Amino acid sequence: MARTPDEVIIDKLDKILRVLSLQVGADKSITERAWLLKLAGLDNETIAEVLNTNSASIRTLISRAKKILD
Repeated sequence: MARTPDEVIIDKLDKILRVLSLQVGADKSITERAWLLKLAGLDNETIAEVLNTNSASIRTLISRAKKILD
């Protein structure tokens, strides 16, 4: 079944997001990368997808980052 134009656009935007996210803090730890992506406004599920982990891990990483930065 053919995809709708909206589905094609969403797919392309998702790919762009992933490519740009790879560039965020490439030299940083996963905790720092998660924090930077959170600051960029991404939700935990999206961050988990980008960093190839699960949202529970992201919650933990974000919590650690907050403790370090506060």
